[in-house]
Amino acid sequence: MQSAVPELTNLATEPRHALEKYGPDVHRPGSYAANCLLARRLAERGVRFIQLFHRGWDQHTNLPRQIAGQCRDTDQASAALIRDLRERGLLDDTLVIWGGEFGRTVYCQGTLTADNYGRDHHPRCFTVWLAGGGIKAGTTYGATDDFSYNIAENPVHVHDCTRRCCTASASTTCG
Repeated sequence: MQSAVPELTNLATEPRHALEKYGPDVHRPGSYAANCLLARRLAERGVRFIQLFHRGWDQHTNLPRQIAGQCRDTDQASAALIRDLRERGLLDDTLVIWGGEFGRTVYCQGTLTADNYGRDHHPRCFTVWLAGGGIKAGTTYGATDDFSYNIAENPVHVHDCTRRCCTASASTTCG
């Protein structure tokens, strides 16, 4: 591992078009975009389990300001990772799981103003999306009630989410 890490983390051999897919933060070590690219490079080298984090999704306040930046950090890089794995023939054998440890309520937490409000933790309902690894793309498993507060259809316990969802879908509501 010690001899392989310098080559793994040296992005000088990556073509410019590959780097651009991940967005401008790909050049900033430790950024989510850089870590997505490193995840692809690890997968190419046969690493069997890779976990990425994007910290700071805990918007009890300042949701409108924070969520835009966090989506900017994750959307392009996550899509680039999926495309990159597919283009390199790695997606069929790689399961990508994107989710968090809990959902968010759909209603406001704290004072509601036009530019500052938040949402509380919601352990009952949340979404996990899956790609690759034999997942049937374009399907949804599970549903919430009209208020997104309770599970209305096909409940899946968080411990069973990937087991059940791997045979069912690419986008799964787990709770």
